[in-house]
This record gives sequence, C-alpha cells and structure tokens, in this order.
Amino acid sequence: MPLNDLQRVRRLGRYLRQDSRRLFLIVLILVPVALAGAAQPLLVGQAISVLRGESTFLWLNNFSTKSALNLLISLLLISVLLRLALQGIQTYSIQAVGQRLTARIRDELFSHSLSLSLRFHDRMPVGKLLTRLTSDVDALSEVFGSGAVGVLADLVSLFVIASTMVLIEWRLGVLLLLTQVPVTIFVLWLQRRYRRSNYRVREELAQLNADFQENLQGLEVVQMFRREAINCKGFRRTGIAYRQAVNGTIFYDSSISAFIEWVSLAAVALVLALGGWLVTAGAMGLGTLTTFILYSQRLFDPLRQLAERFTQIQGGLTAVERIGELLEQNVEISDPETNQSNESTELLKTPYETPRGEVIFENVSFAYRPDEPIIDNLSFKISPGEHVAIVGPTGSGKTTLIRLLCRLYDPQRGRILIDGIDIREIPISNLRKHLGVVLQDTFLFSGNVADNLRLDSVVADSRLKEICHDLGLDDLMRRLPKGLDTELRERGGNLSSGERQILAVARVAIRNPTILVMDEATAFMDPSTEATLQRDLDRLLERRTAVVIAHRLVTVQSADRIMVLRRGRLIEEGSHSELCARGGLYSQLAELQERGLTKL
Repeated sequence: MPLNDLQRVRRLGRYLRQDSRRLFLIVLILVPVALAGAAQPLLVGQAISVLRGESTFLWLNNFSTKSALNLLISLLLISVLLRLALQGIQTYSIQAVGQRLTARIRDELFSHSLSLSLRFHDRMPVGKLLTRLTSDVDALSEVFGSGAVGVLADLVSLFVIASTMVLIEWRLGVLLLLTQVPVTIFVLWLQRRYRRSNYRVREELAQLNADFQENLQGLEVVQMFRREAINCKGFRRTGIAYRQAVNGTIFYDSSISAFIEWVSLAAVALVLALGGWLVTAGAMGLGTLTTFILYSQRLFDPLRQLAERFTQIQGGLTAVERIGELLEQNVEISDPETNQSNESTELLKTPYETPRGEVIFENVSFAYRPDEPIIDNLSFKISPGEHVAIVGPTGSGKTTLIRLLCRLYDPQRGRILIDGIDIREIPISNLRKHLGVVLQDTFLFSGNVADNLRLDSVVADSRLKEICHDLGLDDLMRRLPKGLDTELRERGGNLSSGERQILAVARVAIRNPTILVMDEATAFMDPSTEATLQRDLDRLLERRTAVVIAHRLVTVQSADRIMVLRRGRLIEEGSHSELCARGGLYSQLAELQERGLTKL
C-alpha cells in the first residue's frame, strides 16, 4: 500500500477509538473461529480413518468403532455450531462498528465541507461533493464491514490451516502452500491496475451526479429553451464514460476470480496425485488424504473470499484517498489563534460589547483568479451610523465587497477593519453576529417559516409575531396557510421571489445587527410591497451603519454618501446631488436610468 494510503488509513483509526472494546472482541473471536473451521476437515478425516481401523488419534483406540464415530460426529457438530455462533457475533459487531465509523466520518466531512471557503465550493460542483459524502463513504463502510476485518479473518484462517497441514503431513502441506505463491504475485500485479481503474469509476460517477444535479436545478431553463434532447445527449456521453470505467474494474475482478479457481483445481489435482501415491505406498492413510483434500478446498476458501473482497478493498482504498483529499483541504477562513496577548484579547472584546459600526477598507486587493483582479487597491471609510450606497456597472466588484466584509473570502492584499480591528482577528461567529446581510438571491431552507426566520437565534413565537407586525408583514402572514407554521418546500419554492425577499429582511431585523448590508434587497418586490417595506427599512436603518448596493435611483439618492466603482476602483464618491453636478460616470448612469435605458 502506498505511503499516503497508509497515513490516511491510520488517520481513520481515531474514528474507531470509541469502539475499542468491540474491536477487541472482534479480533479475539478470530482465533476460535479459525480453529473451529480447521478442526472440521480433521474430524472428517479421522472418521474415515476409524472406519478403516487406522486412526492417528491414539486416544480413539480406547473406544469401539461406533463410539469413536459418535464422538467424532458430536465434536464435528459442536465445532460447526460454535463457529456459526461466533461468526454471527463477529458479523454483527463488525457491521455495528462499520456503521458507526462511517457515521462519524460523514459527520466530519459534512462539517468540514461547511467550513471550507466559498473559493473551494466555487470550483467544486455540488454533485461531485455529494458523491464523496455518500458513495465514497458507503464504499468505505463496505470495505470495513466485510473487507478489512474479513481479510484479517481470512489471514488467520490461512495461518491456522497451513500450520495444521504441515503438522499432519509436511510434504502435502508444503505442496499446497507453494500453490499460494502464483496467486499472491498475480494479486499484487492486479492491485495497482485495478486501483487506477476504480479511481476513474469514482471520478466518472461524481461527474454523472454533477450533471444530474445541475440539470435538475436548471430544469426550468432546460424546458423553456427546449434543451431536453441536447442535455440528454450530453448526459448519455457521461453515462457511457462511466460504463466503460466500470467495465475496466469488472475485467480485473473477473480475472482474479477465474485465476484462483484454476489454481484451486490444480492444487486439488496435485493433492490427489501425490496423496494417492503415498496411500498406495502405505506411507499415508486414506483418512489423512481425505483431510488434505478438504483442507485444499478450505485453504482456497479464504483466497476466494479475498478475491471477492478485492473489489471492495480497492474501492475502499480509493474512497479513503478521495475522502482524504477532501479532509486535507485547508480551511482558509478560520478564527484567529487563541494564543494572543492579554491586550489583544481585550481589544477583541470592544466591538461586541460596545459596537459602533465603523468600517474601513485599507488598500484592499482581491481576485478570484490571479489573472482577473476584481478589487484593486481599494480604500475607503464608513463612519458609525453612516448610510453608504455602492453603485457601478456590472462586474465592478460591488457584491465582492460584501463577501469580503462578511469574510466569506479574505483579500490577497490589504485589510478590512471594523471599529479599528482587523476582521481576521475577530472570531467569525462574533463578526457575523453584528453583520446583517440581505442578498438579492434569497435562500430559504425546507421547514416552516418560523425556523427560517430564527435560523440560529432563540426567539419566542410571540416576539416573532411582533417583529413581523412591526415590519408590516401582516398581509404576507395572512396569505400563508398556517402563518409562521407554514411549511416551505426546498429553497422556498412555494413562495414568490418578492415574498422570499421580505422574509430575508425580516430574519435580519430579528438579529438587530450593528452593520446592515443590503444587496438589491427590494429587487423582486412590486412597487406597492416595496413602498410598504421601505418605511420599515428606514426604521431598521436608524442608528445603524448601512452598506447598500442598489440599482434603483430612489434607493441610492437617499444615502448619506454614494460610492461609484468601476473595475474594482473607487472613482467617485459624494451625495446624489454632488455626483450629478460633476457630470461623471454616476451622472451618466443616472441620466440613462431617467430615460429608462438602464439601471444603476
């Protein structure tokens, strides 16, 4: 196994520490199970020897033939029942530990995925990520449940059977053991090839899930633009690539199974040939030969099982590799180190105990890709309680400013300060607690309306109703069948876009943020609803720092200051009247909007 795989497998060991006692029981049972299995061919051989009067067990000579047979049959029955009982306990314990193992891994993968920055999720399709959280984890469950411990059990059985054979008749024992050499060489030869093929299967499956998820999410566009046939053709190509990858693993899997069957038959033939000659020469009894024939079959049973588990083992190693790659992704956006000086710790308390809402960008530069800068050496200051509007052409970096302020991304250069403290030194939970963000594209979770308004806040139903009433949401609550208890479909599909935005504003108001950030918060509302909500927004904005991205002139002109961006640079700032008088970019955009040609 490559070094990286060994390191990843060892890392999985920490998930098993809570089940150490059950694991010890599983390993402890391996030996009696193997001994019971090895005793059965020996007892059958001795029964034949007793019938021929040539038993090698001297203590059986003290019994009559009938009594000796009855005793051997009883021992055989006990060994079978004991083995079945122990295997039942072992199988249950293995599956129980395997399920707990995968549950812990899946929990950590989910938590880690939520902690990764948007930069990672921008380049990782959702379908591919879901494949690692589901299919890859299931493959790991299979390799542990019936693979890893099963391999260990097979190896113990091989050792016990091999030792017993050598002790009974070393010549036949060595002959059977030599037949294991070509099998071992062939398995090692196939291992690396199968591994590459299986990794390709996982990649193609991830692409298949990504295509399926993308088409379902974009179903409305697919149907409106009659893309069904074209998208089905693309999906068919992905399906063919996946099928071809699976065919490669089937070839290797069937090859090793066929090879082991061929070697096992050859081994039985060799035992019959050499054993028959020894029996004829009087050097070995017929019972011993029968024992070795049964052992030759038992010897290859673990190898057959290993061949059957070969697919699971290699698939599990591939899953370990892919899961390891995800867990090894660095969490770019994290809380500051705790080993700070007492002075720094006191400074960090200031914006949470007595927040003012001052925002400063100092020489901030940011790019999603190195060759495409979005924000270029941007500097500005927003005073506590000031309302600032940010406008500019599409692609000027307005939404990126919000992402940087909320620390969904970190700038490559420069720093952002809130109340004089770099936001990278502020615990993320505290930072976002004092930022209220209303985005243009509102996301609602499945569940009821009340849960979507609360999110992480603890608010009583009575208080929630008061807030909705203060925000003028009575009409919306009356339209909903069960008011706050109305169940929402995925992404709030049973609400209109305007209704979703109203709820987005409400859930921000519940948190009473120090700094309010709004990205086209009223874009999808009709004029009547917007006019009603605008009064409540004005009340929400009182005594708060506000950063508003808006395209509508009525929203922009009421701001204390307007900042105009172009290609990530601040080119103008001032009040509405001042900017209109300058005749710059803002004036041109405002004039075009008044003519109905564009939006700011």
